[in-house]
Amino acid sequence: MKPVTLTIGELAARSGVAPSALRFYEERGLIHSTRTSGNRRRYERSELRRVSFIRIAQQVGVSLERIRDALTELPEGRTPTKADWTRLSARWRSELDDRIALMQRLRDTLDDCIGCGCLSLQSCRLYNPGDELAAQGSGPRKLLG
Repeated sequence: MKPVTLTIGELAARSGVAPSALRFYEERGLIHSTRTSGNRRRYERSELRRVSFIRIAQQVGVSLERIRDALTELPEGRTPTKADWTRLSARWRSELDDRIALMQRLRDTLDDCIGCGCLSLQSCRLYNPGDELAAQGSGPRKLLG
């Protein structure tokens, strides 16, 4: 019995990812297809789970390069299991925790920033007179620190 495959349009509709993004994922080795005799892409149903995995990982800020590295550790054609997801996400946990902390700092200071109207530059978390924090790195050092 031949496995049921999806066209690129069907995979796009089911995953919510544009066909152009699916082609991009495939070019980057994130997903795989086979070709018909007419050179049309066909995706195994398991690729739908991989695309979902990619979308969720991207939503939390994991780069496509890191996602690809994680997916290449899986046996060819196998979708990530719960155990795989736990193992892969454990690597990203500290990075995600750092991002969550940064987002919480931003959330907690954004009201002050918007509300102050820059009337209180002495307490502004974005203000950096004379670029005195340049030695610590680029960007809003007070907020990132």
